[in-house]
Amino acid sequence: MKRLLVMLLFGLCAHALGQPAKNDPPKLEVAVNRIHQDNLQLYEVDANGTVQAPLATVWKTLTTYEKMNEFVPDMQSCRVLSRNGNEVIIEQFGTARFLFMSKSIHLIVRAIEQPMASIEIALISGDMKHYESRWELFPLAEGGTRVVYSGKLVPNFYVPGILGTNIIRGDIERMMNAVLARIDKADGAAARN
Repeated sequence: MKRLLVMLLFGLCAHALGQPAKNDPPKLEVAVNRIHQDNLQLYEVDANGTVQAPLATVWKTLTTYEKMNEFVPDMQSCRVLSRNGNEVIIEQFGTARFLFMSKSIHLIVRAIEQPMASIEIALISGDMKHYESRWELFPLAEGGTRVVYSGKLVPNFYVPGILGTNIIRGDIERMMNAVLARIDKADGAAARN
């Protein structure tokens, strides 16, 4: 009988632990794979998560480039060099961390904005052999916004082969968590005003 009660209690606890609380945000999903394309060994990244914030708040957070260093981990500065319609040239300085090593990163990228829908980013110059990414925004019927990030990258410096996928996954998770948290914070501040 005692064993049955322990098993029942364990089963109920395990079930409760497996269920997200109603106020918990949906989990972030991140996938990183190594692929071959154009004679390069690329890291292909796919990540998505949802926020309670409306589309306009998400868009404003993602396109206020000059403030990205306030919340994106390892980004020291981000500034707009030029803007011409929906094309924005952005300069970024940051640090890539690999185990006990760190490497300064300088990038100049072109962002093509499709307001309230997507931002397409491509490398112009910098410390990457290849870098392209895309942010996509999807309003949800029940409220909130689904934020999708995808990209392909090849660092211009050595990344340990087997560990590289896990290191990049960790970096993307930290970046996405920081971005989603900032969006939720911005939405909370807007709601209070």
